[in-house]
This record gives sequence, C-alpha cells and structure tokens, in this order.
Amino acid sequence: MPTSKNPSSVCATPSSRFWGSKHVVTTLIKSPVGRASARPGGRRPLTHLQRDALAGYLFVAPQVLGIAAFVLVPLALVIYFSFHEWNVLANTFTFVGVANFERFLADPQVAPVMRTTGIFSVALVFFNISLALLLAVMLNRSLAGITFFRTLFFSPVVVSLVAWTIVWGFLFQDNGGVNGALELVGVDGPNWLREGPTAMVAVVIVQVFKNVGLNMVLFLAALQGVPQELQEAARMDGAGPRTIFTRIVMPLISPTILLTFIITIVGSLQVFAQIAVLTQGGPGISTTVLVYYLFQQAFLFGEFGYGSVLSLVLFLIVLVLTVVQWQLRKKWVFYEN
Repeated sequence: MPTSKNPSSVCATPSSRFWGSKHVVTTLIKSPVGRASARPGGRRPLTHLQRDALAGYLFVAPQVLGIAAFVLVPLALVIYFSFHEWNVLANTFTFVGVANFERFLADPQVAPVMRTTGIFSVALVFFNISLALLLAVMLNRSLAGITFFRTLFFSPVVVSLVAWTIVWGFLFQDNGGVNGALELVGVDGPNWLREGPTAMVAVVIVQVFKNVGLNMVLFLAALQGVPQELQEAARMDGAGPRTIFTRIVMPLISPTILLTFIITIVGSLQVFAQIAVLTQGGPGISTTVLVYYLFQQAFLFGEFGYGSVLSLVLFLIVLVLTVVQWQLRKKWVFYEN
C-alpha cells in the first residue's frame, strides 16, 4: 500500500528551497547580529553612550596623566625614600625603616620651626585676606581712573618673584629706602633683616604685597556679582553700610572667601624663595619655616631620607588644613542654590 507523502515536501522544489535560503541570508544580513559579524574583526559598533563616554575619557586623560606623573608618582617616591638613608655624596642607599621618623620626633629644631611656620602663616593669611578685601571694596566703584589703580595693585602678581624679593631686600637694608622714609618722620628704623622679630615682619610684608592683588581680583569679581537690588532694599529698610556689608555682602561672597582662604593658607606653607633670598632662614632660625628647613636638610646637608619625612609632614599639614576648611564651609558658606 503506497504511503502518503508530506505535502510540504512535495511542494519543496529546488527553486523554492533556493529562494528560501536566500531569504534566510537576507534576514541575517539585515539583523544586528549579521551586521556585527560582517564588520572586520567581528566587532560591534559603539553606541552613542559609549562614544560619549570615550570622548569624556579622552578629554580628562591629559589631566589624569599629569596628576599621576607629577603628584602620585613623586608622592610614592617620597614615601619610599623616607624609609631609606640616601647619601648622594657617598653614593649609598640604605634601608633604615622608621629611623627617619624617630629622628623627626627627637629633633630639637622641629618645635621652633613649627612655631615659626605657624606665626608666618597666620600673619600672612590675616593681612593678605584683610588687605585684599579692603582694596576690593575701595576699588568696586565706577570712578574715572579706577582701572589704573586696579592694574597698579595687581601688577606685583605678574612680576618675577626673585626680582621682586631682591628689590625689597635692598629696601630693607639698614640704610635702605624703608629706613630712609622712616627718618623723614623722625623714626630710627631697625636693621630689618638682621633682627629676629623685624626679619619675620619684613618677610611677611614682602609676601603680602606680592600676592594681595590676586585675592583682590577674586574679591572684586565676587563683589560685582552681588545684586544691587538687595543692597538697595536693605538701605530702604534703614540698614547702615556696616550692616549691609556684614549681613548681605559677606554671606553672598562667602564662597570666594573660602577659596581665598584655602589658596592663601596653602601658599603660606610653601613660601621658600622670599626666605632664601632675604634671610636664609636667619637670624638664627627665626625665619626658618618648614619648607626651608626641608630644603636645608635635603639639599644642603644631603639628608634626602630625612627631607622626605619633612615633606610628608608638610603634605599632611596642608591636607588636614584643607579638609578642615572644606568641612567648616557647611556652617558659614552661603550658596544661592
């Protein structure tokens, strides 16, 4: 008895099988998998999000590489050197463990150096911020010739640091311009750079006048961003100039005040050229701040291991002060949003 055949198998002629396979191939080519497999190497194309992410990584790559090359790698090397005694003259490099840290704790010069560093930083920050804010308030006016005075006070910022310090060194000599000006008013000036208290005063004055223009410009930009409507409304309500400044202006420029405090404190802990040119840390160690003491130990005495410990201490001080200021901002910094 003949068996029945499947109708589909009967209808599946060679021509239909050919067209059916062509349809399958066409479908595969049009599908995403087919397109991906058709690309060289079998890689899928990047999506819009992936392309945006790649562009972002390429933009930040120079900054990340710079931080790694000039911050992270040197910091790691300093930590490594702090556990070794490296004598460049004798060409020896010996592992000493925590001996350099123990030396730091027992060093009798550390306490006066830290005290000098604190006095210098506090004096510099106080006078720099106060004078910069005062100049910004005085120059925040629309008067004829006001641009000249703004440029005049900012010009020391762009002057060469060493040249600026050398000129002030001549002015602070015993027979220099500062004592000459004091003689005109009947005051016998001291030998500024050869006496401990006056040497510190001279270094602070030189540094304040060098960088006060930068903070002045920052404060001036912040003051010009304070809405005049708020001040006029307060004035209409009977508020005086002092009340307007302390209750309206100061809160609105508090983010700029935070910024200037951070950069001024960090800068005060890194002052080196002025002390090296004016006093060389003297008389005695009355102007020897931590960064200059680090320079003496590492580059004058060849104690690179101990100098690395001092640099780590300086790094930790800057880090702690910055973090403390950043946390305190929540209590006194006002943000409009």
